[in-house]
Amino acid sequence: MAKEVIRVVAAVIEHEGRYLITQRNANAVLPLLWEFPGGRVEPDEDEAKALHREVKGRIGVDVTVGAKLGEHLHEYTTYQVQLTMYSCKLQAEARPYPKTVADLRWVTSREFLDYDFPPADEKTMSKLLGLVRN
Repeated sequence: MAKEVIRVVAAVIEHEGRYLITQRNANAVLPLLWEFPGGRVEPDEDEAKALHREVKGRIGVDVTVGAKLGEHLHEYTTYQVQLTMYSCKLQAEARPYPKTVADLRWVTSREFLDYDFPPADEKTMSKLLGLVRN
């Protein structure tokens, strides 16, 4: 039987050389790991719409969705995650806060190594770090 494919979008929000990452809640799947803010795309939902909804729900602010940075299909034991990352910008006065996530931090690309990310994110991180270091 084919594994369920879960479509997930993530916002890569950069500000003055730092990136916004959020920590998953203790009771979530893959608890307390760090990731870029985002979440699941509903059936028949546009990826940009999903990103707006998920980011607002998690860190309480609106984003402007920019270019697609990359995507990756990751195999977990019982399902697959299709993760697509987008470059996003905050509105000038936006102040993100951990609305429905455990915590959030602004980190440099070098500091990514100090945080544990889910396997699907790890794969796209290497692509992203390539983009960051240009």
